[in-house]
Amino acid sequence: MATFRLALIQLQVSSIKSDNVIRACSLVREAAKQGAKIVSLPECFNSPYGTKYFPEYAEKIPGESTQKLSEVAKECSIYLIGGSIPEEDAGKLYNTCAVFGPDGTLLVKHRKIHLFDIDVPGKITFQESKTLSPGDNFSTFDTPYCRVGLGICYDIRFAELAQVYAQRGCQLLVYPGAFNLTTGPAHWELLQRGRAVDNQIYVATASPARDDNASYVAWGHSTVVNPWGEVLAKAGTEEMILYSDIDLKKLAEIRQQIPIFKQKRSDLYAVETKKP
Repeated sequence: MATFRLALIQLQVSSIKSDNVIRACSLVREAAKQGAKIVSLPECFNSPYGTKYFPEYAEKIPGESTQKLSEVAKECSIYLIGGSIPEEDAGKLYNTCAVFGPDGTLLVKHRKIHLFDIDVPGKITFQESKTLSPGDNFSTFDTPYCRVGLGICYDIRFAELAQVYAQRGCQLLVYPGAFNLTTGPAHWELLQRGRAVDNQIYVATASPARDDNASYVAWGHSTVVNPWGEVLAKAGTEEMILYSDIDLKKLAEIRQQIPIFKQKRSDLYAVETKKP
């Protein structure tokens, strides 16, 4: 299938976990009704984003939130990228994305590889590593449409990760992410367009809706970029479902017109993986 519909759910996240999960599932159903075959929720969709919230909201995978995602993926017969939730495993906490197939099976679990530790004086300081541990696996899954690679938020800053996914045959990268009012306007779209053009790949980001009263204010603006670097669809700041039709024929045409994969100088450089 050369074309399929992707939906990104820009969810308004509250402090009540059960409400977030119910609302997320309701929007997933709406997206499926509109023909979406792959649907993504935003980063930290069941919990406010912040180091003080992660331990309080953390749960096992499988657990109550991911069980609901599994059920709704099966009910709607879609591929569901479960944004991310704080995950507890063996005494450690992770920022984790669980993906479910159309039969409700857990296909892959991506733990955020690069933790968001930044300090922009006078603007924002944040340290995920105060409470979270990093994941250490690449995460891809196959669909009848294409292979999909996963990252979470800060992972998008690391070009090598996207290159590895492209080398492994991914044609779509999905990054649930919650940039902020400092990094959002500066880098959110730029990074997506950069990853898309460098790898001649589709890139999608699913952000929570903006809540100006939250302790961490998300940028919003969930986006889909094509392999030419064009922004195909972009949300505002409010809760909404963003749709985009992903055309894999267009991807093939771009790779034929500008054949960078055949022109790479592997005799001079390479991006190598240290783990499978």
